[in-house]
Amino acid sequence: MDLILTTFGTYLHRQGEMFLIKIKDQKQEVSSRKVRSILITTGASLSTDAIQLAVEKNIDIVFLDQFGHPYGRVWHGRPGSTTAIRREQLRLADTEAGLRLALSWLTRKVDNQIEFLREARQRRTRLSAQLTDKITALTAQRTSLEGITGDLEERRETIMGFEGRAGRTYWEAVNLLLPEDFQFSARSRNPAKDEFNCLLNYSYGVLYSTVERACILAGLDPYVGFVHTDHYQKKSLVFDLIECYRIWADESVVGLFAARKVKQDMFDPLQNGLILNKQGKAVLMERFGEYLDETIRYRNRNIKRRDTVQLDCHRLANEWIGRLSDEDDSDTGVDHL
Repeated sequence: MDLILTTFGTYLHRQGEMFLIKIKDQKQEVSSRKVRSILITTGASLSTDAIQLAVEKNIDIVFLDQFGHPYGRVWHGRPGSTTAIRREQLRLADTEAGLRLALSWLTRKVDNQIEFLREARQRRTRLSAQLTDKITALTAQRTSLEGITGDLEERRETIMGFEGRAGRTYWEAVNLLLPEDFQFSARSRNPAKDEFNCLLNYSYGVLYSTVERACILAGLDPYVGFVHTDHYQKKSLVFDLIECYRIWADESVVGLFAARKVKQDMFDPLQNGLILNKQGKAVLMERFGEYLDETIRYRNRNIKRRDTVQLDCHRLANEWIGRLSDEDDSDTGVDHL
C-alpha cells in the first residue's frame, strides 16, 4: 500500500516495526510490512526513526507539490544499478535501436488510447460515430509514427510533431466522454484551468513517482532519455517511460466522472486555475489506488497493475546487458518494455 499523508500538521514516527501517524489527538498504526511508499502531499513532520525504518524496509518517502509532482524523495542508498546498464543506456540513446525503442513506447501509448476509446464506444453508443472518427484518425497517426526511420537526434522533432497531433485527437475524444459541465477546451498544466485537468495532472504526478522508483531499482538512469532530451535536473527517461502508463490515470479520472464522484467542492481556486484540495485528493487517490492495486494477467503471471512498471524496467535493463532469460524472451506482452 501507499501511505498518503494529506493532512497539514501530520506527525509520522516509529514504534517498533510500525509507523505511528499522529494528527492532533488521533493516532493510527500501520505495519511497515504493508507499506510500499510514503507520499507526503502537505506540511508534515517526520522523525529520524521513521526515516530509518523506511530505509530499512526499502520504502521510499516521496514529497509531492501542490500539483502532485514529486520534488524530492528519501530512500535507501542501495539501488540495483550497474555501470554496464547505464553505459548501454547512453550508447543506445543515439542509435537506430534507440529510435525503435522510443517509437515502441509511443506506439504503445497510442495503442492504449485506441483501446480505451473502443471500449468507451461500446458503452456510449450515442457517441459511436464521433468516437469512430477519432479512433480512425488515431490509427492513421499511429501508422505514421511507426513508419519513422533514421537517427533519433534527426527525427526527434518529427516524432514530437506526430505525438502532438495524436494527443489533440485523443483529448478531443476524451472530452466527449465527460459530463457537459466538466468538459475542457484543451490540456492545461500547473495550474490546471478546469476540474478534469486538475485531477489528471495530479494522477500523472503519482505515476511519475512510480516510474522513477522502478527506474532506479532496475538500475536505469532516470535522467538519460530518448525522445525527451537531456536537460539539467530533468528526468528525461521517466518522461519517456510514463507514456506507456498514462492510460491508467486517464481511465481512473474518466471513471470518476462517469460515476459522478467529482464535485465542485473538491477543488480550490488559484489565481490562474484550480488546485485539488484534501477532499479531492482523497477521492482521487482512493479510486486510483484501487485501480493500481488490481491484479491483472501480464507476461504469463498474475501481478498488481502497478508492479508491471517494475517488471518492465527490470526486463529492459536485463535486455540491454544481455541477461534476458528464456522465460522473459518468450513471454507475451509488449515488445521492448
